[in-house]
Amino acid sequence: MLLQRNTTNFLNVIEENKGIIYKVANAYCMNKENRKDLIQEITVQLWLAFPKYDDQFRITTWMYRIALNVSISFYRKESGRSKRNHPLTDEIISLVTDDEQSELEFDLSILHSFIRQLKEFDRAIILLFLEERSQHEIAEILGITPSNVSTKVARIKEQLKQKFATLKL
Repeated sequence: MLLQRNTTNFLNVIEENKGIIYKVANAYCMNKENRKDLIQEITVQLWLAFPKYDDQFRITTWMYRIALNVSISFYRKESGRSKRNHPLTDEIISLVTDDEQSELEFDLSILHSFIRQLKEFDRAIILLFLEERSQHEIAEILGITPSNVSTKVARIKEQLKQKFATLKL
């Protein structure tokens, strides 16, 4: 059964699942102002796709798929611009200037920085993994097999461990 394009239904779905939009946007966009644009673009694309939503699939799976596709496209456009400009980002500035940041918070900031450096597809996988999605659900969202998810997660975790190891040397 297809959902009708109903503003109230759409707003309820967005409100109940807005964390998905913010998590994906945060993973793909470091700049605060650009992240706002990305969140807006994800929401617009969800609205445009809402009448086509097929409720045989979970709404969260549908939202992740759209949010990730929009974010990857956005990231590709932004990475072209950022190659020409290299301003200090808010993230780097906060790492340097915030002396009161605990070691755990610092490690989390570094982890997020490392995740942002991953390839787009790997970033999507680790984002869903950290969200504690099952291998089956990650596979369904990304259109790959569960065993491929398992292999990729193991490789990504190893990459992140190596980056942390070189950082602590």
